[in-house]
Amino acid sequence: MRVLLMNPNASRAVTEMMCRIAARSLPHPPEPWTAPRGPDLISTPDALDAAAAGISAAVLEPGLDGIIVSAFGDPGAAELARRIEIPVVGIGAAAARACAAPFAVATTTPALAGRIDALMAAQAGRNPYLGCFLTEEDPDALMADERALDGALSDAIRRAASAGAQQVIIGGGPLGAAADRLAPSSPVTLVNPIRAAAEEIRALLS
Repeated sequence: MRVLLMNPNASRAVTEMMCRIAARSLPHPPEPWTAPRGPDLISTPDALDAAAAGISAAVLEPGLDGIIVSAFGDPGAAELARRIEIPVVGIGAAAARACAAPFAVATTTPALAGRIDALMAAQAGRNPYLGCFLTEEDPDALMADERALDGALSDAIRRAASAGAQQVIIGGGPLGAAADRLAPSSPVTLVNPIRAAAEEIRALLS
């Protein structure tokens, strides 16, 4: 099973981290792909649109069985799926589909809240989507400070739980490691979108 994990961010270190998380749910580790240009963290609609253009036009090696688009807004995933004949799974949509109870998103990118809300609502099915709970600090500054990141996300998780969420998606591919760190102490079930996408694509290819 050859699965390509496409990181629309331009950080190879983030790609490697996401591949390690996805590998836990796949029979073989995914192959890495990192955007050749762009920011290390997609935090604005313009950056998301630029990433979508890069993903949808990417030249892919033959012989792949499936693709994970590992940015939470799923940039370019739908366009790529229309262009090729193998399954393409975006981590945002997969996370929403994995939820089996009222759920919310905790994330660090307030400028993308509208895009996230639209994606979650479209994929929520019968499970109520309760909204996007945002950290207040600068996204890039949080990504540079693990302790501050975990504290800010923990606060967003608590606010989501107080609003009635029984599951909280940690909304961002680069936040995958934080999702794993916070899961043991979370008051509700956390959904790691990278793992959700890996599990979905494994099921599709089985």
